[in-house]
Amino acid sequence: MTVVYNRVALIGLGLIASSMFWSIRRGNLANEVVGYARSKKTRETAKRIGLCDHVPDNLEETVNNADLVVLCIPVGVMSEVVAQIAPYLKAGSTLSDVGSVKKAVIDAVEPLVPANVHFVPAHPLAGTEHSGPESGFSTLFDNRWCILVPTSSSAPSAVERLTNLWTGMGAFVDHMDADHHDLVLAVTSHAPHLIAYTMVGVADDLSRVTDKEVINYSAAGFRDFTRIASSDPTMWRDVFLSNKDATLEILGRFTEELFSLQRAIRTEDGDMLFEYFSRTRGIRRGILEAGQDTEAPDFGRSLIDKK
Repeated sequence: MTVVYNRVALIGLGLIASSMFWSIRRGNLANEVVGYARSKKTRETAKRIGLCDHVPDNLEETVNNADLVVLCIPVGVMSEVVAQIAPYLKAGSTLSDVGSVKKAVIDAVEPLVPANVHFVPAHPLAGTEHSGPESGFSTLFDNRWCILVPTSSSAPSAVERLTNLWTGMGAFVDHMDADHHDLVLAVTSHAPHLIAYTMVGVADDLSRVTDKEVINYSAAGFRDFTRIASSDPTMWRDVFLSNKDATLEILGRFTEELFSLQRAIRTEDGDMLFEYFSRTRGIRRGILEAGQDTEAPDFGRSLIDKK
């Protein structure tokens, strides 16, 4: 593969950033990748495991002369970080992010981006429940989607270049406007995470079921809920606060559907339940046919190091 950027700067060294580094290295997509994390402990871990070619101790040095700067940090702190790095961004460079909310990020960040810098928001639809610099692996983005959300400051050449990076890392790339992206993700990610957190919380509050029983006798459904609900709490707090309207809309629809199912169970309407479950099973089949999951059992979704 060809080099897409000479120097890439990753701000935040968790799962996504570390996977980006290993994937960029796998494809030889950049000549140099530098990384920064606010925590000294995280920076030391990154240096120890060889994550990034250079791990500076400050933001100015990290973004200096970078052709691409990627914000891999919670959406709630992006504007604060952009305000700090804006004076040091290279003219003609691209600023991007990996946040799972786009409208709030664009509203907060775009006014702070210098006029000579291209802002191209992005969201890779890939991840695990693991976090931290040691959680990344080079194949995380293979056959997964990355959504780009260009703004008025996104030159077509900058969008094309970023597209080449993401396809080089193995991803499929699509474009959406910010509002539609946030609605789609409220359906496919945000509301399911909130429901998972709620279900695990219900089990924790149910005094007639002991903690030992919940742990020992977890069937696959509840076990998957606990996997989802173990995701980074800071990230998900910011996601829900930043995508409030779309998430509340989908939760309202979910509540209506839940009431319908309650009524069917109460009235013993087996035909309605069978028809409903058959329809939702078809959606699962579509996910498998699109290559976005596998039928192979994966109890616990163990992390496989594929660096």
